Amino acid sequence: MKKLLAVLAVLLLTVVLAACGGGSVEEDTADENTSEGNNAAEENVEESTENVEITIGASSTPHAEILQEAEPLLAEEGITLNIEQYQDYVLPNDDLENGTLDANYFQHIPYLQETVATTGYDIDYIDGIHVEPMGVYSKSIASIDDIPEGAEVIISRSVADHPRILALFEAQGLITLDENVDKSEVTVDDIVENPLNLTFSPDVDAAFLPEMYDTEEEALVAINTNYAIEAGLNPLEDALFIEDEESPYVNVIAVRSEDKDNEALNKLVEVLQSEEIQNFIVETYEGAVVPVGGNN
Repeated sequence: MKKLLAVLAVLLLTVVLAACGGGSVEEDTADENTSEGNNAAEENVEESTENVEITIGASSTPHAEILQEAEPLLAEEGITLNIEQYQDYVLPNDDLENGTLDANYFQHIPYLQETVATTGYDIDYIDGIHVEPMGVYSKSIASIDDIPEGAEVIISRSVADHPRILALFEAQGLITLDENVDKSEVTVDDIVENPLNLTFSPDVDAAFLPEMYDTEEEALVAINTNYAIEAGLNPLEDALFIEDEESPYVNVIAVRSEDKDNEALNKLVEVLQSEEIQNFIVETYEGAVVPVGGNN
């Protein structure tokens, strides 16, 4: 009888210990699962913070090419860069305003200001990246001294480019502009002296200016550098005359006003103004595109 009671006591003690042990194992497993879940959640938060994706609209040349060079540098900063290429000067601002793009890189400050004034878009810019000197080209006229009286000058229909082009002609002594009109607002109507009776024709979209250069051989054509390069022209060699590096027409990274302090977009500007990208611009475009180094 004593042996039987001893055996029962041992069995009872074993059951109790097993029950306690079983509960402890389940709790430990639950704790481990909870801990793993929390760690995974923390990792996901870190990943979403570190991996940012931005979409930038750009003209094919040189803007998209410069962005492509910056792409691996941004990847090192945890920023994935998507580049949307455009062939015109209207849609990139439309798509920035409607949220299709996070920023765009194709335009100079006067053009951006004109767009905002015309459309009411709430867009601004972070900083300048480079200048594309405007050049004047001709198939048949070899030098300024050879420009015939009454020559046609074909220019972009973009009003923002007109003061720039007219200032370029005035700098060459070909026209004189009304000194009482702000230089940033002059139009062809403000020409007060025109000894060669040049005719300015502002009726062409900027993208088609290289085509006019090919077909209107007797004319002078003012072509934006990005379109000149795309058409196979070398602005420094092929232009009859060209702006110098002091041009105020700086190409900028434009954003919606609410995003001016966006960390990823400001990092984009920082990379584009870096010594590595500036050297790329100088070496690739040999003066046809001039980096500004963030001085604006």
